[in-house]
Amino acid sequence: MQFKKLIPLEEGDYYMNEEGYRVFTEQYHLKRGYCCKSGCKHCPYGYDKKTDSFKK
Repeated sequence: MQFKKLIPLEEGDYYMNEEGYRVFTEQYHLKRGYCCKSGCKHCPYGYDKKTDSFKK
């Protein structure tokens, strides 16, 4: 099993939505450096979970 490197959270990496969930920003995703294919709201990589593909 391969573990991903932990990235320390900084101001601007996330916000809390109305339901109390942590929502990662584009800033965090770019810092992480890869797409997790979870359909993140602020995905800068263009992943579409419905089609399981990347938009150009």
